[in-house]
Amino acid sequence: MTFARRGGLPGVDAENPIVLTVTGRVSRAVVPDLCARLERALTAPGGAAPAPGAVADCDVGGVVRPDLALVDAVARLAVVARRSGRTLRLRRVPPELRALLDLVGLADVVGLAEEPGESGEPEGSGEIAAPVPGPP
Repeated sequence: MTFARRGGLPGVDAENPIVLTVTGRVSRAVVPDLCARLERALTAPGGAAPAPGAVADCDVGGVVRPDLALVDAVARLAVVARRSGRTLRLRRVPPELRALLDLVGLADVVGLAEEPGESGEPEGSGEIAAPVPGPP
């Protein structure tokens, strides 16, 4: 039996690569530039409409000190994605940003990509260990 190795990064759709990477400290001054960059990245060649359920990926793993300015940027990026017929999906979301998005109610608006080991199930083979009986 042979297995073909899948190319590309794990968890990244080859037909929908990450279209925007956000790094460093995000201030309110850079939000319009981020929105413009996403809009340019989402502009389909020839004006073709995106497939139903298409996703615009945004990697936020390189952000420094997530705060409400970053939450504002995420909200505005979600609007830009929605205008193009897509849904914004965040990848490599720091726990601080995840908590802020949940606090302001945006966790349900944007997609949060599940990273390996975040499914809530223990890692491993999926077997359940039986309790060891004590001494009689």
